[in-house]
Amino acid sequence: MLNVADYGGKEADVVKALEEDIIFGKLAPGTRLVEDVLLARFPVSRHTIRQALYQLEKLGVVTRERNKGAMVRRLSPDEVRQIYEVRELLQRQAALMIPLPASDALIAELMEIHRVYSAHVDAHYLRGIHEANDRFHLTMFSACGNDYLVSSIDHYMRLSLPVRANSLADRDKLEVSRQHHWFMIEAMKRKDNWVLAQLCVDHLQPSKVFYLEEIEKTGDGA
Repeated sequence: MLNVADYGGKEADVVKALEEDIIFGKLAPGTRLVEDVLLARFPVSRHTIRQALYQLEKLGVVTRERNKGAMVRRLSPDEVRQIYEVRELLQRQAALMIPLPASDALIAELMEIHRVYSAHVDAHYLRGIHEANDRFHLTMFSACGNDYLVSSIDHYMRLSLPVRANSLADRDKLEVSRQHHWFMIEAMKRKDNWVLAQLCVDHLQPSKVFYLEEIEKTGDGA
């Protein structure tokens, strides 16, 4: 499972800073990441900048093209739909494989993560919201017992970051997300995996629908 902590020293600092800018909308999809501009911002070598961009490409938030350089990943409507089709398949399957009712220890762990998530939502602390949200879902799906499936879920979560980011600054969407998390916890106390699976699929829809609507408004999907 890939994350910023896998990288060391100054490279990790650059990766984290740029990832935050992308997640929280400071760097819009399609924005070019020019090495000279990044060198003026970060007191590191050109090699470190290039390695950071390479790691961001592996994380799925940056694309690099020959003779064009790096840019913030822009997803077309077809890419969004295809990524979310895969996310739905993966997350539904993981939810169906979780032994229910879940153990008291897992429920307690999810409730604590949810408490932290809720506190960050109330404080509108975007980094905390993002990290607690991902921790909640990966902790829940890890209960399916298949590490490869969970790793795939994590990968597609990262691929969809440009789509998911729009929810972080929207208080109404965050409130819906908070309610969904609570419903999932309640479902895990019972025995119906299909209810949990449907909740996991429904949870994906608001960000996807909003992103596609925004593309249609701006004409970027043409």
